[in-house]
Amino acid sequence: MNMSQLQWGLIITGAVVLLGVLAQNLWLAHRNRPRQPVSSPAGDEDMLEIREPKLDDPAFEDTGFALPVLEKKPALDALIDVIALILLEAPVAGEVLLAAMPPTRRVGSKPFTVEGLNELSQRWEFPQAGQRYGQLQAGIQLANRSGALNDIEYSEFVIKTQTFCDAVGGTPDFPEMRQEINRARELDQFASDHDAQLGFVLRARRAAWSISYIQQMAAKLGFVPGAIAGRMVLPAGQPGLPPVLGLSFDAQAALAEDPTQSALRELTLNLDVVQVDRSEHAFERMRDIATALAGEMDAVVTDDDGVAVSAEAMDVIASELAQLYDTLAQRELAAGSSLARRLFS
Repeated sequence: MNMSQLQWGLIITGAVVLLGVLAQNLWLAHRNRPRQPVSSPAGDEDMLEIREPKLDDPAFEDTGFALPVLEKKPALDALIDVIALILLEAPVAGEVLLAAMPPTRRVGSKPFTVEGLNELSQRWEFPQAGQRYGQLQAGIQLANRSGALNDIEYSEFVIKTQTFCDAVGGTPDFPEMRQEINRARELDQFASDHDAQLGFVLRARRAAWSISYIQQMAAKLGFVPGAIAGRMVLPAGQPGLPPVLGLSFDAQAALAEDPTQSALRELTLNLDVVQVDRSEHAFERMRDIATALAGEMDAVVTDDDGVAVSAEAMDVIASELAQLYDTLAQRELAAGSSLARRLFS
């Protein structure tokens, strides 16, 4: 039996509809497929507009970008530590002091340490084998991000120090507890009022990103893999200092066997302001990097609540940070200094 023209028309119409649906599904699948890393043309090392300054760049000297200096100073400082002097009847070898050290370097949530005055260099340092020390001092930090030193921690500090002194033949001289506890509370209040940790969230407008794509984009701006999964860092100009910025994304996705198959829609740029030297221009770099990544990755820069961060809002943040830097410096706790890194930890 021959098919009628109506039947043929229905078949053709159905086929056209089916092909249309398939085409639409393929288009949607392609559109929603996570962005993948791409190969740059030979000689084109950077697709993004921002470039990290290089030491051998002729324009480097004109950028005003000065490398911070890693401080070499004793760990204990009366500004943020309780310090108990320890008198010795005679100089003691470093080996003896090391053997008498307590098994842990903390009292509660606070760092505890012992330093000796090296007879040769006349510098305070953590005891070393092969050296001799004529004076000692023990200390505990007054405050950190866990809070102020409390009565119990102070009492444990006294016990720990006395035990050490008994082992090395020293006599400790402890400062008055109430005075030190009051100092701890005042310092903790100052630190709480002047702590600053910033974060920008980059949210994909349309297509998601694969882990490989995120890593490629971040690497072009100088980021390197961090110590934990799902984190990259922008190293400081001086080895041994905390990173300038952190970039984080889903840690579970970062551990996947095939990083190209992940589908992420957001990542976070972090700045721990007080941990980074002012000369690193950390916020300016954070702002420029966020803008560059947003443009390249088709994303919008927002705060933690998903509200877009405007250029005007960034200007306000920059102004407030300038005041914060000045205040910290006036208190002898300049951002990025060893004391600031210890206090805000």
